[in-house]
Amino acid sequence: MSFESAMARLGGTSLSVGSIEACSIAKGETLADTVRVVSGYADAIVIRHPKEGAARLAAEFATVPVINAGDGAGQHPSQTLLDLYTIRQSMAIDKIDVALIGDLRYGRTAHSLASALSLYNARLHTLSPKGLELPVTLAAELCDKGMDIVEHDNINEIIRDVDVLYVTRIQRERFPDSASYFNVASNYRITPELLCGARSHLIILHPLPRIDEIDPRVDELPYARYFEQSRNGVPVRMAMLMEVMQ
Repeated sequence: MSFESAMARLGGTSLSVGSIEACSIAKGETLADTVRVVSGYADAIVIRHPKEGAARLAAEFATVPVINAGDGAGQHPSQTLLDLYTIRQSMAIDKIDVALIGDLRYGRTAHSLASALSLYNARLHTLSPKGLELPVTLAAELCDKGMDIVEHDNINEIIRDVDVLYVTRIQRERFPDSASYFNVASNYRITPELLCGARSHLIILHPLPRIDEIDPRVDELPYARYFEQSRNGVPVRMAMLMEVMQ
């Protein structure tokens, strides 16, 4: 909806592939053929795909600009641009401390943001359930760029030392049963009580959707910026569309 809203505000229109079951993809059409066809219908393609690398593949066959709106557990670059924009509204990005909390293995928003922050000399703090840590290859790549990554075992170790708290959803499907999920998820929940002693300028971000990792009472605190972050997706994506279609 954010890309559709952005396109509408620019005075353009949006076309949707719609239900997969009702289009040629269900008949076995390849992604390469789909983007070739769609290139004849539109001036730009925004693609969200469950498989990592799908957007890059689409860009090889499309004859119009392709914007990656999320590819599996890979990257989500447009989300990162609006994340950076939201941070910049509150503070200078250079040399800040940012905590990534939640599913860091499959969370594509965390991957993209971490990569972007390496360009700003930021220090990265990570906290995730066992088995859902930041991918080893990504962590090694960030370290090679000179990024300082600090791993934590307890959320209380992070709160007082960071400028940005970036919370992500811990996905239930990664656990064998509901009991295991709730046992882990409860240890990563952000509450007003937990935020006592946090830096006065701390901001809390979340790519949404939120399940129960942030207590609704936090919404009323000055730290909460996730709905503002979501709104920022419209002007940022307007700028992206304008840039690629000039």
